[in-house]
Amino acid sequence: MTTVRLAVPFLLAALMAVAAPSHAQAPAQARPALEKQDIRAQLTPRRYTTLGAEIGAKVSRIAVAEGAAFRAGQVLVAFDCSLQQAQLQKAKAVLGAAERTYGANQRLDELRSVGKVELDASAAEVGKAKADVAASSVLLSKCAIAAPFAGRVSEQQVREQQFVQAGQPLLEIIDDSVLELQFLVPSRWLAWVKPGHAFQVRIDETGKTYPARVQRIGARVDPVSQSIKLSATIDGRFPELIAGMSGRVALAPPPGQ
Repeated sequence: MTTVRLAVPFLLAALMAVAAPSHAQAPAQARPALEKQDIRAQLTPRRYTTLGAEIGAKVSRIAVAEGAAFRAGQVLVAFDCSLQQAQLQKAKAVLGAAERTYGANQRLDELRSVGKVELDASAAEVGKAKADVAASSVLLSKCAIAAPFAGRVSEQQVREQQFVQAGQPLLEIIDDSVLELQFLVPSRWLAWVKPGHAFQVRIDETGKTYPARVQRIGARVDPVSQSIKLSATIDGRFPELIAGMSGRVALAPPPGQ
């Protein structure tokens, strides 16, 4: 009986010693998983868009091939708009006839030889014809698609002599004059990460390290992963860098953080 009573305190002490390390490790396990992994970033263009057709027509010319560069305002896609051109000419002819009729009715009105209803009707015909000319002119202006900004064609989705419908995607274009880095960091880093913070990033595809700087901080924290999105830009112009490349961010909290 004496042996059993002496063993009980030793067993309790041993159990407490085994349980103690798990409590000591709890804060480390509660830290965001991002702090235990490499922070990966991807290069993305600052501006990009998909150009689509605004009218149904046949593609007569694509001025810039996939991967080629273009300048702002340059015509990238031109359509065969013979029908739209003919409709504009017809609308102009109708307008001319309406204006002549209205002019004649105005002279007759001075001679008290035309009714007010007929004069107003001819004036309305002029207004209608002008609206038709304006509509045809707007439609004709959709026959050429100009670049909204300077950049490069990332993907060509149609070919010349192909008929396209209104709304159909034609070209995907990007502005690669400034490449941005997108990556996630632990939300607790907001205590020291601010816009303008400088760091380094090593790009896998080139095997080189480049200077970068934080530009923007995300608008919300992900409560599940306790992370937030950062946007940064590469400091300088490096022709070998293109959108889609990725790498490892060398960004670490200062001592004590």
